[in-house]
Amino acid sequence: MNEYAATHAGPPRHGSAQAPLAHILAPGVLLAVFAALIVLTVVTVGITRVDLGPWNLIAALAIATLKASLVALYFMHLRYDHPLHGLIFVAALLFLAIFLLFTLMDAVAYQPDVERFREAGPAAASTSWADRTSQLVWDAKALKATNCPGADRLI
Repeated sequence: MNEYAATHAGPPRHGSAQAPLAHILAPGVLLAVFAALIVLTVVTVGITRVDLGPWNLIAALAIATLKASLVALYFMHLRYDHPLHGLIFVAALLFLAIFLLFTLMDAVAYQPDVERFREAGPAAASTSWADRTSQLVWDAKALKATNCPGADRLI
């Protein structure tokens, strides 16, 4: 038993002069986490060869989240640190998930427009800026001709 454990009842607090510098993990734990990361990497590569439709992305993100959690818990020692630090890590993952969710929702919402653009071919993409602008002006004038309120602000 070391001197700190013999003289203090609770775990050392961060910032105190008596606090240990690092958490020492058994090599077996580190090797087990390393093996799990290797297996998860093989599973990630394997899942790309299987067509799961829209679930491919979800499966890849779930595996990546699990791998990141293992790295943070064991190699960054969050498992043995103050619970507040773990809470901060979980909150960061939550915000990352929210940002990815909104990005994916936006991508799904505009997917039909992207498909129509691809189907239109290179001729639609090669129209000049002047042609598109004149078409917008023409549409605004047609809207004004129908006595649509506020159409005069478009021209």
